Amino acid sequence: MNTSPTIHASAVLVGSRAVLIQGPSGCGKSRLALALTQAQAAGLVPFARLVADDRAHVEARHDRLLVRPAEALAGLIEVRGLGIRKLPYEPVAVASLLVDLGQSGVDRLRASAEQALIAGIALPKLRIPAGAEALPLLLAHWQTTAITDHIAVR
Repeated sequence: MNTSPTIHASAVLVGSRAVLIQGPSGCGKSRLALALTQAQAAGLVPFARLVADDRAHVEARHDRLLVRPAEALAGLIEVRGLGIRKLPYEPVAVASLLVDLGQSGVDRLRASAEQALIAGIALPKLRIPAGAEALPLLLAHWQTTAITDHIAVR
C-alpha cells in the first residue's frame, strides 16, 4: 500500500518525464491526458503513456518528484461520453512540469509560466486559461522553450 500524499491530478509520461495536470473539476484534465497519449500516435511527441488520472501519488525522492497512479485507478481514465476506459500505464515517472488548467486571469496572449511547489519539489508551472485548447498550448510551450531535453516535439 502506497502511503505517499495523493493529489487531485492526472499525469502522463511524455518522453522521459511526466507532466502533472491539475485544475478544477470538469476543466479537462482527463481530456488533456488522453490527448497527450494520442499525440504519440499522431507523431507529435516521441512517447506518451498514462501514469495517473484524477488521483496521483507524489513523493519527493533525491530532489525529484515521483508520481504514481492511485492503486485503485491504475490504468484507468475517464473519457467523457464513453465512461471509464483502460489504457496502458506507467507505474512511476519523474514529473518535470505542472500544467494548471482552467485558470482565470491569465493573459489571453500568453499563458503564464511560474513555479509550483509539490511535496517540497519546485516544478515549472504552465497556467492555461479557461476555455483554451490545452494540447496546442502545451506543444507550443515545449517547441519554444529551451527546456526540451526530455521531449522532442515534432
